[in-house]
Amino acid sequence: METSTERENILIIDDTPANLRLLSQMLGQSGYKVRAVTDGERALAAIELNPPDLILLDIMMPGLNGYEVCTRLKLQPKTREIPVIFISALDEPLDKVRAFTAGGVDYVTKPFQLEEVLARVGTHLYLRKLQIDLEEANIKLAVQNRELQVRNTELQAALETIKTLSDLVPICAWCGRKIQDEQGQWIEVEHYIEAHSKATFTHGICPECLHKLKPGGH
Repeated sequence: METSTERENILIIDDTPANLRLLSQMLGQSGYKVRAVTDGERALAAIELNPPDLILLDIMMPGLNGYEVCTRLKLQPKTREIPVIFISALDEPLDKVRAFTAGGVDYVTKPFQLEEVLARVGTHLYLRKLQIDLEEANIKLAVQNRELQVRNTELQAALETIKTLSDLVPICAWCGRKIQDEQGQWIEVEHYIEAHSKATFTHGICPECLHKLKPGGH
């Protein structure tokens, strides 16, 4: 698993100053950028302004509780994919079920062990990175597929052009300059090719003809 880097931004939402100080110090020493907010409304405003990579969220807070904050985050396309780890003194199974139903990815019961919090934070940041990498790979693949479809269409058109010139074409054995078309008419070779392809003819003089045109040429 990859180690933490300074680019990873964690937001802690907890109305207990002691918890904020402890978690902020621990995560900061581990190389994370840490922000701390003490209530749900301010947390939502901070997240909207600068979405973090991961959120540690208390449940029991004045105003909006943790369940409500998480639910609102999951309703917004900009914030729905941010992993939310609940940290709460509530340890009843129904409390945990409600947390996961609201959109949490993990649940840590207070009093928490710092090593456990670090391990869970690292795990979910790593999983989120894998998810982002997969999404980016899918976008690149979709672009490549569209480009391939365009190239296939162009190739098919080129093959159709070649196909129109691949059958036996009667050419005058005497002058070698006229071809019999599908209607039985004898037309100039260049006119026939222009009608059956995207080629356009220009005229020049080949070296042999040029030699014949010169005085004394044979």
